[in-house]
Amino acid sequence: MPSPKLRVAPMTSPFQVVLVEPEIPQNTGNIARLCAATQSPLHLVGRLGFRIDDRSVRRAGIDYWHLVTLFTHPDWSSFALTHARLRPPGRVRLFSATGRRSYVDAGFAPGDALVFGRESSGIPQEVLDRYPDDVFGIPTAGAVRSLNLASAAAIVVYEAMRSVGALDGARMEDAADGAHPEPDDFVR
Repeated sequence: MPSPKLRVAPMTSPFQVVLVEPEIPQNTGNIARLCAATQSPLHLVGRLGFRIDDRSVRRAGIDYWHLVTLFTHPDWSSFALTHARLRPPGRVRLFSATGRRSYVDAGFAPGDALVFGRESSGIPQEVLDRYPDDVFGIPTAGAVRSLNLASAAAIVVYEAMRSVGALDGARMEDAADGAHPEPDDFVR
């Protein structure tokens, strides 16, 4: 029997995780798992560097894909139109290695779109230019170019949830029936 897990209630208006033209399937897989864990919808925008059909997802070992609320958009305009129709509407928050303000200063609100760019070149400049006051970065102490995309997304999503109180009231619960067992569920 799986051991109990620390859980929180789902958000009424969850954060929307947005990846613009992601290139590396493992990063997107890790972010999909993050979205499943936080019940945050995942939006994939533009051309992907991999396939997301059932066979490709199974081959990549992403057996929790069915737990992700997934939206695909052919381009940024399509995503922006969809996001504007959400009720309540959220804001757009962009996360970039070129951000001049820290992500902890983003002033998150439920329903906000948390936008991340492709691994090789980040968020397209035309999108950054459209939201100049909404571009944030994750400070680093070391001289690295940037953080891994999946790491950056996890940092931001959990900080956003923490800042709006979504992690308050965490409690131990038995794992859901049919939940994918974790490796530590087999180690006693």
